[in-house]
Amino acid sequence: MHAMALTARGARLTPLERPDPIPGPGEVRVKVSACGVCRTDLHVVDGELPDIAYPIIPGHEVVGRIDALGAGVMGLRVGARVGVPWLGFTCGKCFYCRADKENLCDHPQFTGYTRDGGFASHLVADTRYCFPLGEDGDDAALAPLLCAGLIGWRSLVMAGEGKAIGIYGFGAAGHIMAQVARAQGRAVYAFTRRGDQEAQQLALSLGAAWAGASEEIPPAELDAAIIYAPVGSLVPQALRAVRKGGRVVCAGIHMSDIPTFPYNILWGERQVVSVANLTREDGVDFFKAIARAKIQTHTTVFPLDQANEALSRLRDGKLVGAAVLRP
Repeated sequence: MHAMALTARGARLTPLERPDPIPGPGEVRVKVSACGVCRTDLHVVDGELPDIAYPIIPGHEVVGRIDALGAGVMGLRVGARVGVPWLGFTCGKCFYCRADKENLCDHPQFTGYTRDGGFASHLVADTRYCFPLGEDGDDAALAPLLCAGLIGWRSLVMAGEGKAIGIYGFGAAGHIMAQVARAQGRAVYAFTRRGDQEAQQLALSLGAAWAGASEEIPPAELDAAIIYAPVGSLVPQALRAVRKGGRVVCAGIHMSDIPTFPYNILWGERQVVSVANLTREDGVDFFKAIARAKIQTHTTVFPLDQANEALSRLRDGKLVGAAVLRP
């Protein structure tokens, strides 16, 4: 197999060649056809997540076909197209797993962070954490759904049933969730970096009621706001935009420090909550929802050996929609 691997904190990814991995009991080997590039990959590369064991192969929005089965695998076959998401394993024994909150598992494994991911020609995945994808849709278009879509879905559900939804950071997750929210009959207000006309135009083309800079107050009070950008200063901005009783959902795994803010913008039973990982049930619900909503992802495709360029453009805010690598 060949891959782009991270060998040290903050380093550029480097090519890696090794024998194709062999799946263990309950695992499958997937020949990767597309892997999305997520902001969480940046957090891995930049060392903003703890306890990284190097070298590690990033990537957790994986689409591919099974080409080998480990012992005891049932229900999946060689040649089947599957998606491999961020959550790659849970213990099934801790308090959270037993309480049907596997996203909070005390002993999890994460694709592209604590186990090798999809910036590669092949990877090994736990069968229980693979989503059958069927044959509809292009591989590159499906890849962003495996994290931007799934985490976006969990954040939208956590935002509640309000009709006016603010989305701060209109990238991979934002442009997917805008379409889901519109299909649910909600009004979407999109917030981007100041001057990012391309992202604002994309938001409007997807049916947003308004698009503007993150520092602006929208023309209507929000029932809830979802923050996808890893920028802590957006929390008080969003609190000023939501109505009394509204909710601000922080959807990233990492965020810069939240600055102090006056109590009066939190008062009125406003809430600030976070989203952590996903559950397999989230995946089942999400893929049902997008089948009805007919989601279209906007992607820029890079060959695998240009993974550093894709990460750089994501870091600099120079992507519209999502980046996807093809081996």
